[in-house]
Amino acid sequence: MRWATGIMVYLVIWWTVLFAVLPLGVRRVRAPGRGEDHGAPERPELLRKAIITTVVAAVLWLGFYVVYRADIFSFRRLVD
Repeated sequence: MRWATGIMVYLVIWWTVLFAVLPLGVRRVRAPGRGEDHGAPERPELLRKAIITTVVAAVLWLGFYVVYRADIFSFRRLVD
């Protein structure tokens, strides 16, 4: 795997994990003021979620890399 491919795979994993982590620990604003959305989170804690996402994505990417290097699954097209 080339380094550019590895980075692209990591970014796809990172964004997928981010969307899974975003809803964790979200509490809605109890009494939204004028112009505030009823579904807006009280404290989104985006930095904490970005750190969690980075760590989880790194672990998943390492798992993918091990599977790729061990050639457990062939990611290449079979040619007859």
